[in-house]
Amino acid sequence: MFNMKVVEPRELGPDSRFKFRCHKEIACFTHCCSNVDIMLTPYDVLRLKNRLGMSSGEFLEKYAVVRVDKQSSHPYAFLKMREEADRKCPFVTVPDGCTVYSDRPVSCRYYPVGQGTIKKSDEKGEIYHEEFYFFVKEKHCKGYEEQAEWTIDSWKDDQEITLYDGMNREWKQLLMRRNLPGQPALDDKKKMLFFMSSYDLDKFRQYVLGSRFLEIFDIPSQEVEEIKTSEEALMKLGFKHLKFVLGLEQTLNVKQEVLKEREAMAKAARAEKKDRKEG
Repeated sequence: MFNMKVVEPRELGPDSRFKFRCHKEIACFTHCCSNVDIMLTPYDVLRLKNRLGMSSGEFLEKYAVVRVDKQSSHPYAFLKMREEADRKCPFVTVPDGCTVYSDRPVSCRYYPVGQGTIKKSDEKGEIYHEEFYFFVKEKHCKGYEEQAEWTIDSWKDDQEITLYDGMNREWKQLLMRRNLPGQPALDDKKKMLFFMSSYDLDKFRQYVLGSRFLEIFDIPSQEVEEIKTSEEALMKLGFKHLKFVLGLEQTLNVKQEVLKEREAMAKAARAEKKDRKEG
C-alpha cells in the first residue's frame, strides 16, 4: 500500500520504459523496507509460510496483522512490522538485506512499480478487469539514478512477478467488491470465511476435507485429488468458494441431490408454517 504522495500520476503499459537498479552498495539500500504497509496476498502467505517451515495459522499469528476494509468488510492480512520507530520489515537485516528474498511478497517484487486493476465493461455489458502500472518515486530512493533499463514486462520477468500475478489474479478481482449502499456489512461468519479461504490454507483444507463441503458441491474428482496434494490448487478453490459465498459468480455448483433435499426441507417448512397459521 503506497502513500499516494509518492505515486507518479501517469498510467503505464507493459512496454513503458524506465531505469532502475537496487543493490547492496546503493546508499538507500533497505530504506524502502521501513515505515511501509505491506498487504499480503494469498500466494505471499503460501510462499512465506513454506519458506519458514510453518503452518499458515502459525505464520499469520506471528507475522501478520488483520485490518478490515470499511468499504468491503473484507479482512486483509498485512505484514507485521517491527515495533521500533522505523517499523522495519521483520525479514530485513543489515547489511545483508532481505532474508526471504526468493519468497518475498509480490509488492516488494514490483517496487518501484505499482500495479492496479480497473473494472470495466465492454460493448455488450460484459464485465472484465484491466491491469495497469505506475511508478512509486520516494525521495530517499536512489535506484532511479542507476543505468539498468527495463520495460514493465522485462521487470516483471526479472523479478518473477508473472507467477505471483497469475496465482493471485482471481483473488485480486475480489478486492473490487464493495458493500452495497443501504445493505448491511459482511457478518462475522462471512468475514471469517473470507480470511480463511484467502490466507489460512491449512484451516481451509480441514474445512473442505473435514466438513460436508465435498458432499454439497459438485467438484470434479480430479480436482478433489489435486487439492489433497497441491496447495496452489487448494488456494484457487478458496477463491472460487469466496466468489460463490459473496454472490459474485456461480463458480461452484451445488449437487442436484442437495438441491432436492433443500427444496424438500423448504417445502416442509412452508407446510408447517401454514398449518400453524390455520390452526
